[in-house]
Amino acid sequence: MKKSLLLFAKGVAMGAADVVPGVSGGTVAFITGIYDDLLRSIASVPAALALFLRGRIVEAWKAANATFLLILLLGIMTSIMSLARVITYLLVEHPIPVWSFFFGLILVSTHLVVREVQRWNASRVFSLLLGVAFAYWITVASPLQWGHDPLSLFLAGAIAICAMILPGISGSFILVLMGLYGFVLNAVKGLDLAVLLIFASGCLVGLVSFAGILRWLLVRWRDLTLTFLTGLMIGSLNKIWPWKQTLTWRTDSQGEQVPALQSNLWPEQFAQVSGQDPQLLWAIGLAVAGVLLVLGLEWLAARHPQSAGENP
Repeated sequence: MKKSLLLFAKGVAMGAADVVPGVSGGTVAFITGIYDDLLRSIASVPAALALFLRGRIVEAWKAANATFLLILLLGIMTSIMSLARVITYLLVEHPIPVWSFFFGLILVSTHLVVREVQRWNASRVFSLLLGVAFAYWITVASPLQWGHDPLSLFLAGAIAICAMILPGISGSFILVLMGLYGFVLNAVKGLDLAVLLIFASGCLVGLVSFAGILRWLLVRWRDLTLTFLTGLMIGSLNKIWPWKQTLTWRTDSQGEQVPALQSNLWPEQFAQVSGQDPQLLWAIGLAVAGVLLVLGLEWLAARHPQSAGENP
């Protein structure tokens, strides 16, 4: 029961991260010590499904590590359904403290991922820089406007879920780039089952497909993959920087004006440009809290290594 509750809490943390544009649930999975087991379990689903269709239900359950996946999924869904409104409110009303918290969380997480790299050479450095450049390019890309038809929603789910399991690349931010973040979030808050089922179907197909590829990369070229993932996390810090100036605006699917292009500012510049309090002490305090949370999660993962991937 204790291991199950701990795994459920990790799912809650992943779900909370996935709601925030710019923060990845994959980062939380990595720092809580369940990333490899998560990928392995998801990649095993097609083989488990084949066993299930042959009537070998118990073997299928074990093959997919289904207890692990079910508890984690329950945590993620509980978090998304319960925290969507809270996080949306906090991002609007208290953006600087919220972004500072996640900035500290991801900054210290890069250290934990880099520590996994066994040997550094020119190819590893190149992979790191490639990840930084790719993530930075995503954070400054201009938003698109995808349609709300079933095919578009299905494809959006498949693409966004791939980002959600990559440390440093936020599935929520991918939805922002597609112009679908507000639409999908409103569907979650309003329990629009038609939209959610189509989107979830795309997520399922994308998740199973991409998890197998990513797991193969981690097995075959682990150091190169880890350095690329570290680069993704570093590059994503551009999106999470707390003090920003909005340069251009766009109209979202609900007809509301939302930021389209933003530039990062130092706290002093932010105060001069916006005339608002940069909340520097709050920002530093919340960033430190993010760092301490990650170190605490790492400590818990080290104390309970079997709770990561074994059936509780």
